[in-house]
Amino acid sequence: MTTSHKDKKKYVNTSSKYILTRMIEGDHSRDIVVKKVVNLEKRFTQPQDRFWHSLTHIPTHNIYMKHGHDFLLKHGSFKVSIVVIYVDLVGSTKMSMKLPADKLVTLIRAFSHQISFVVKSYDGYVLKYVGDALKAFFPYDFNRHLTCDKAVRCAKSMITAIKEKINPVLSKHDYPELKLKIGMDEGENVVVQYGYDRSSQIDLLEYTMNVTSKITSLTGPNSLSVGHNMHKPLNPKVQSDFQELLNLDKDGASGM
Repeated sequence: MTTSHKDKKKYVNTSSKYILTRMIEGDHSRDIVVKKVVNLEKRFTQPQDRFWHSLTHIPTHNIYMKHGHDFLLKHGSFKVSIVVIYVDLVGSTKMSMKLPADKLVTLIRAFSHQISFVVKSYDGYVLKYVGDALKAFFPYDFNRHLTCDKAVRCAKSMITAIKEKINPVLSKHDYPELKLKIGMDEGENVVVQYGYDRSSQIDLLEYTMNVTSKITSLTGPNSLSVGHNMHKPLNPKVQSDFQELLNLDKDGASGM
């Protein structure tokens, strides 16, 4: 999304078939990228065992949090250029009314663990867990365009893993199926540490964080939406997989 209220736009993803092409064509080290993408695809083909383990054991989320925390510590009180991704669990309020507390907590823990795993697999960083949602980020590598494409591919992998791999496991064990909605945008964010020692809470503050939350709230189940700033650096073929949404609010943000 742009800083001009009149120009704010949001787009919804309908296909991911061109994302792999962009990642390969945009990298001079083509063989390295191909090998990495293939390895990632293999890791997501059979996550059922890992997910069931996370349902029956308390996941170690602090590992993922520490990964992001350590990165931000190196950039305290500075601005960082990143892609922000907000992943929200759809229907958690209804689930909280139907499921026993221990079963609901188990489900949310397992959900956040699996999403964190996907983020880290694509070289992203978990920022924090917010109730039934997760915030993560992707710092720019050597190429802004590749970073944006990689983040989109990561988001699509989350939805695919939930729909095709995780939900079949849940249905077998009398858990409700999960659905995600994901919002993304890119830009500069200020790194703020609220204390003076390394263990102090650290966070990101800026327009991009606020916009990403709004985009997510306007996104449908099992859908991905990106802001205008995020849409611009994507490969034209990837851009065509998004549909521009209609204006929904006074600020000019867009929605389906």
